[in-house]
Amino acid sequence: MTSYIIEPAVPASLPIRGCDERFPVRRVYCVGRNYAAHTIEMGGDPDREVPFFFQKNPDDLLTGDADFPYPGKSSDVHHEIEMIVALYKGGANIPQEAALDHVWGYGVALDMTRRDLQGECKKTGRPWEIGKAFDHSAPASELVPVSEAGHPADGAIWLKVNGETRQQGDLNQMIWKVPEMIAYLSGLFTLAPGDLILSGTPSGVGPVERGDQLDGHIDGVGDLHCKVV
Repeated sequence: MTSYIIEPAVPASLPIRGCDERFPVRRVYCVGRNYAAHTIEMGGDPDREVPFFFQKNPDDLLTGDADFPYPGKSSDVHHEIEMIVALYKGGANIPQEAALDHVWGYGVALDMTRRDLQGECKKTGRPWEIGKAFDHSAPASELVPVSEAGHPADGAIWLKVNGETRQQGDLNQMIWKVPEMIAYLSGLFTLAPGDLILSGTPSGVGPVERGDQLDGHIDGVGDLHCKVV
């Protein structure tokens, strides 16, 4: 038996709809600018270019509709509603036509972003972690398995803040579809069971304040609720 000088951390995991078991999380990959309107609002070109990815830490996940604590060192924290793609098989250089066979299920997440800090990183050419991978930066819903959800390729995705719709789009507006994301990402990293992919956000991203109630939804996948505190 392996012994450790300190107690190992409990593995990050997500709840599963209608099940007492949980989905263990290995890595969290996020694809950037995957909806044309959002790409434009962020100053990018919506034409299909090579997709880019960044990572959040597995323990950034915030589950169970828990409160989102407004992070320090920032005065401009933004919401970004996204679909989770949860993998139960991995590999390298996965063919696009086989990519969906690697998906266990789907969920709803928020890619919370310290936009002011991310902006400074962009200006100086530095990594984005302080803007994207801070504590509690990934509120996430329970997962729904493919056996219930299928592979949603269209359907509404939206976020309301205090009951007012802020973001609204359709999964069919994704520039890079789920099989394409998996195939391309597996050429950069060897994917493994427990990996998550956050698949990009529609337009309408914007700031949150303490006291805001965030309610997100994806047709056929589920709902996410959290309060900013």
